[in-house]
Amino acid sequence: MVRCSKDLGGDGGQVVPLMALVVIVAVVAMLLVARVGATAAERARARNAADAAALAGVTGSETDARGVAEANGAQLERFVRVDGVVEVDVRVGGSRASARAVRAR
Repeated sequence: MVRCSKDLGGDGGQVVPLMALVVIVAVVAMLLVARVGATAAERARARNAADAAALAGVTGSETDARGVAEANGAQLERFVRVDGVVEVDVRVGGSRASARAVRAR
């Protein structure tokens, strides 16, 4: 029969600090992943809003482009129309996007 001593050398409390460190690292990693995901989504919204605003601008007016940008949660920062070509810049939060549309002839 094997007998175990109740005193295992005083190492019983070392798991708690180690687990606390693992939890802290996991929380920080989750926050970073969430931030990267939010930034990617914001950039995608900016690109979509820019595309839609450029198309609205080439078929309509700057007012139409601004309305479409705002409907997509963006602000129209620049609108340029030259010879049937429209270029727009929009901003969604901290992300910016540009788009260009050409009127079909």
